[in-house]
Amino acid sequence: MDKFEEMHFAKLDTDREERTGFPEVVFCEGKPDKYLVEIYKKLYEKDGCVFGTRASLSQYEKVKEALPEVEYDEVSRILKVGTPKEKGSENEAKGYIAVCTGGTADIPVAEEAAQTAEYFGARVERIYDVGVSGIHRVLSKKDLLVGADCVIAVAGMEGALASVVGGLVSNPVIAVPTSVGYGASFGGMSALLTMINSCANGITVVNIDNGYGAGYVATQIYRLANK
Repeated sequence: MDKFEEMHFAKLDTDREERTGFPEVVFCEGKPDKYLVEIYKKLYEKDGCVFGTRASLSQYEKVKEALPEVEYDEVSRILKVGTPKEKGSENEAKGYIAVCTGGTADIPVAEEAAQTAEYFGARVERIYDVGVSGIHRVLSKKDLLVGADCVIAVAGMEGALASVVGGLVSNPVIAVPTSVGYGASFGGMSALLTMINSCANGITVVNIDNGYGAGYVATQIYRLANK
C-alpha cells in the first residue's frame, strides 16, 4: 500500500526516507503561504525536521509564526527546522565534498548545494571565486580539490570551471550551470552547453541553478565513499 499523507492540496511522501535514504524536501517557490505552512507543520510533527529550498523572506516569516524554531538563510534561500536522524557512519566519515564557484555571484547556488549536503550529514569544503579568468586561483586549491570524494563546480558565464576541475581530479565532478552572465549567456544555457559538451571525463551536469540537485547527488557519492 502506498505510504503518503493526504492533505488534499499535497500528498506528503512519508515513505521517501525509507526508500531513498533522504526525507522529502519542500520546494517552496510558488506555493501559497497557507499550504506551505501546513506542509511544514505536518512534516515537522512527523519527523521533527523539515528542509526546504527556494523560499522567500515572506514565506519564512509566515512559517516562523507556526514554527518559531525555523531558520532561514537569505543567500541560499533555504528554510529549515530541526536536523535529520543521525546516520551513524556518515557522522564518522573522513571524506568531504568540495564546492567551488567561478565567481562570487555564483555563491547563492553553491550555498544551496553546500547546505543541502551538510544538512544530510556530509562535510563540505568551500572554495569560492576561483574562475578561469584567474586560473592560478583554482590551481592554488588543487590539493583540496583532489582530496575530495567529489567536487561540485558551480559557474555561470561560459561555464568553463567544470572542465578545468575535471582535468585535475580523479573523483566525480558535478557541474552546476548558473544563470549568471550577460545577454548571450541566455540565462545559463551557455554554461549548460559548455558543461555537457566538456571533453574532460568524469563530469555530470545538473539543471541550471540546481544547487539542491547537486548537493543531493554529492551526498549520495559521499555516503558511498565513506561506507
